[in-house]
Amino acid sequence: MLDATNTAIRPEHAPADHPAIPKEKIGILLANLGTPDNYDYWSMRRYLNEFLSDRRVIDYSPWLWQPLLQLVILTKRPFTSGAAYKSIWNEEQGESPLMTITKDQTAAISKAMQEQYGDKVMVDFCMRYGNPSTKSKVRKMVEAGCRRILFVPLYPQQAGATSATANDEFFRALMQEKWQPAARTIPAYFDHPKYIDALAQSVDRAYAQMETKPDMLVCSYHGMPKRYLLEGDPYHCQCQKNTRLLKERLGWDDSQICTTFQSVFGSEEWLRPYTVEHVAHLAEEGKKNIAVIAPAFSADCIETLEEINEEIKESFEEAGGEKFTYIPCLNDEPAHIEALCDVINTELEGWIETA
Repeated sequence: MLDATNTAIRPEHAPADHPAIPKEKIGILLANLGTPDNYDYWSMRRYLNEFLSDRRVIDYSPWLWQPLLQLVILTKRPFTSGAAYKSIWNEEQGESPLMTITKDQTAAISKAMQEQYGDKVMVDFCMRYGNPSTKSKVRKMVEAGCRRILFVPLYPQQAGATSATANDEFFRALMQEKWQPAARTIPAYFDHPKYIDALAQSVDRAYAQMETKPDMLVCSYHGMPKRYLLEGDPYHCQCQKNTRLLKERLGWDDSQICTTFQSVFGSEEWLRPYTVEHVAHLAEEGKKNIAVIAPAFSADCIETLEEINEEIKESFEEAGGEKFTYIPCLNDEPAHIEALCDVINTELEGWIETA
């Protein structure tokens, strides 16, 4: 992370009591979903309450949803979610894998930006839910002299419940600033050539280490209610295109790759096919060796390390599957960092020149 410390100076023609002003720079603020501070009951409850109270995530009437959430869901779910987090927790660092990986991504992007722009930029990260909060990091950037901020939600596809709610929180943070910086957000980058290349490279690396090539590559994306698609959310279409572009980049046909959706919640219909069901169907059809990749996640997290590697794997094996391989998220792989830097540089155009 770039050091935000600057020598603040009083403007040349300002009166003696004028506050010192830090050197002007551009902020690049990365954002991911979030993580609980720990896996104990109260840490999980605070985190889940913030997450599940977001109207972008659960859009039911608060009059109906909040009593159910507060009195039923948040009484039980912190225990089960806490156990899931405990199974993947980075005990050495005292944090979730998502936090560790996001820090690594931020450090890599910061290094690349510093090499390109010197001290003209400041790179940091925040979380939509939990800590560090978006508001705290916007405040830090403004205090450090950032008069322009590029906000970078780390979601390849655009969705109301991911990139849009992250942007909402960013704009709410800006509302608190007296000296409000100019702001930009990045568009969806699921179809960026370098992002597709990075995905393809990860598949090629994984397949090269296998004695037998899998019968199917399952591209498992986070799910959402089907109703959101019908209301105009572009996520489903972007996921389908993401898989198609990856297939074309790998030179495969439709028999080797498929699109599924995981993490179903509640009683209404979500985007189909559901990953947990589809992998069982594949095993029953005789596809005993499959690989799973998660192109909607920029970093490994509870949904990939616990849900895919445990629940979804178990569903496949119980249906007769024999070989299950999870291909990790791109995390801080150099090709992924290069792709993200390319997206960032495009959005910085007109704001900055190379040092």
